[in-house]
Amino acid sequence: MADSVLIEGLVVETVVGVFDWEREVTQALVVDLEMAWDNRIPGASDDVADALDYAAVSERTEQCLKGLKPKLLEHGAEVLAEVLRREFGIGWLRVTLRKPGAVPAARSVGVCIERGGR
Repeated sequence: MADSVLIEGLVVETVVGVFDWEREVTQALVVDLEMAWDNRIPGASDDVADALDYAAVSERTEQCLKGLKPKLLEHGAEVLAEVLRREFGIGWLRVTLRKPGAVPAARSVGVCIERGGR
C-alpha cells in the first residue's frame, strides 16, 4: 500500500533546545508528517469515521511536543513517532521536525525520521 495522509507545516510552540536560555522560553517547531493509511476505505465510503483523523493527530502532536519539551529534535521526533504509531495505529510514518532560526544563515535546521514498515 502506498497511500498516505499528510500534515505539513504544523507549528508547535514549545520549550526546545539545550542552552539554559532555551529552557526558559518557547520556540516554534515546524512539524511535517506523512503517515501510511489505507485511503481506499474512506475513499469508497466518503465517511469521516473511516479516515485518519488529521485534526486529532495534529492536536496529539502539539500535546506531545509541548509536554515533552525536548532538548534535541532527534528525541522529539522519536517520541512523537512512537506516540502516533501506538495511539492511531499507524504502521509507517515519516516525521520531520524543523527549528526555524536556530542557525542564523539557514531558514531552519531539522531532522527527518521514518519508523515502521510500509
